[in-house]
Amino acid sequence: MAKLVTIFGGSGFVGRYIARRMAKDGWRVRVAVRRPNEALFVKPYGVVGQVEPILANIRDDASVRAAIHASDAVVNCVGTFDAGGKNNFQAVQNEGAARIARIAAEEGVTSFVHISAIGADVDGPSLYAQSKGQGEAAVLEAFPNAMILRPSVIFGPEDNFFNRFAGMSRNTPVLPVAGAETRFQPVYVDDVAAAAVLGVKGEAHGTYELGGPDVATFRELMQRMLDVVRRRRLIANIPFFVANIMGASFDLLSTLTGGLFRNAILTRDQVRSLRVDNVVADDAKTLSDLGIQATAMDAVLEDYLWPYRPSGQFSNITESAKNLRES
Repeated sequence: MAKLVTIFGGSGFVGRYIARRMAKDGWRVRVAVRRPNEALFVKPYGVVGQVEPILANIRDDASVRAAIHASDAVVNCVGTFDAGGKNNFQAVQNEGAARIARIAAEEGVTSFVHISAIGADVDGPSLYAQSKGQGEAAVLEAFPNAMILRPSVIFGPEDNFFNRFAGMSRNTPVLPVAGAETRFQPVYVDDVAAAAVLGVKGEAHGTYELGGPDVATFRELMQRMLDVVRRRRLIANIPFFVANIMGASFDLLSTLTGGLFRNAILTRDQVRSLRVDNVVADDAKTLSDLGIQATAMDAVLEDYLWPYRPSGQFSNITESAKNLRES
């Protein structure tokens, strides 16, 4: 019988790419999620019955154990940007990761892959970084030979980075960004998935920091996005002291409304994170150590950002017609 991998968060941005690759390699795939009915789109990744979404709550031992039972490998893709609520940094990225790894070890799983983030550090400047660092430590305690992947900002068709700001550019003449000079090293989502597959198969172990071939500031990334969507917008840097005030105000509003207002704009913790460059360390193992050639942003961005252009799919035709009129 084909081997079985359980992917926690397997219908998410990164998880779905790992699930697709594992199915193509002939593995049976369990996609462990909170809402299986919203993850039915993963089923066609394989033949009938090969890829199945199942219910799992990473805050509950019995639920996690049921999802892992009889698995040969486990991948944890679950993460959050929410500092509050039941599924906060600690519950998801520390305690949740620890629970999955511990139970996977108890169930005899042979390979474990954990998706973390560049900057993960138990003594990091933000609660996000600290919880990621704590989660890594817990995983390695249960699985010393686990693969830990630390990507920079991940881009791809379903990302919440370029898509978010491209959407904003439709409705405003100004793109406000905090930390405009902070550097990032965006990595393509399918490159992250390719790295994870090597860990699932037991062909790679250890910690890897994943970044693409391009290192750019936040401002430069926004300008590149604007060039792709063919819009002219002013990129306005929000000074950190102003960003702190904004983040604190939005956080307070979320607290005062009992979470009815969910702060998806800017949090104080995000401001702390934005003070630190998000690039691969000089001494880190990288995609190249795994034999994976990093995909450049220019090879991918136009494939999924074109809907944000003024004329959408007809932009090239519109521009050609304009050139003809001018000539």
